[in-house]
Amino acid sequence: MNASLRSTRAHSFNAAAAQYAANRPTYPPALFDALEDLAGRPLAGARVADIGAGTGIATALLKSRGAHVLAVEPGEGMAAQFRRSVPGVPVLRGDGNALPLATASTDFLTYAQAWHWTDPARSVPEALRVLRPGGALALWWNMDAQDVPWIAAQADRIKRHFGAEHASKSGAGGTRTELAFAGAPDVPAHTHRVVRWSRTVSVDTHLANVGSHSIFLVLGEEDARAFFAEERQHLLEVFPDGLVEEVYDVELIVATRP
Repeated sequence: MNASLRSTRAHSFNAAAAQYAANRPTYPPALFDALEDLAGRPLAGARVADIGAGTGIATALLKSRGAHVLAVEPGEGMAAQFRRSVPGVPVLRGDGNALPLATASTDFLTYAQAWHWTDPARSVPEALRVLRPGGALALWWNMDAQDVPWIAAQADRIKRHFGAEHASKSGAGGTRTELAFAGAPDVPAHTHRVVRWSRTVSVDTHLANVGSHSIFLVLGEEDARAFFAEERQHLLEVFPDGLVEEVYDVELIVATRP
């Protein structure tokens, strides 16, 4: 993906913050259990900075685990929605390539659906700077479970519509573990775990969720409307009651600062 398109997709969320907040999936409790296990420390009482916090989906869950959380978000529209969704949690403007945080100031740095918008050559040294000794950098993504037939079929339709080069909903290709630290000057020691979970939503919510991904946000309105009209028919063939079971594999990567 060229730099111009990448930038366009990265900034596309600001105009769709409400759609994102209303329709994107949350994260299961088992994810945070796995995070604490891999990090070797609890979230309760920890100082956590949630980077690329978006509308605050992950931030709110981290807070509910007893963490002392602040958020960092580059987008004005997303930050405004964050303040409505997670009142009382401070949100700073900035991004992972140049964190507006003091050196050795956090126990956890978390990136939910956000690390792939950073440049690891800059974001890895920044993470290591901001983390306290023994602190954990945690990256995770809700990934569509491609072994589920209807999900694989939908992915194929998206790929045919956009072409292979641009077909990833999230803006990156390959597996997260392959890409996470590509280009970093020093790759930190890290571990990996996958947590499967699912949610059942209406066809309308599912389509709005899909439409909140950057690949669709930058698509022309007429083209997007045509795609989703056809996609609705495909989904109703599989889910005639209008309820879609979305199945996710949360890919979690945890790196610990020595």
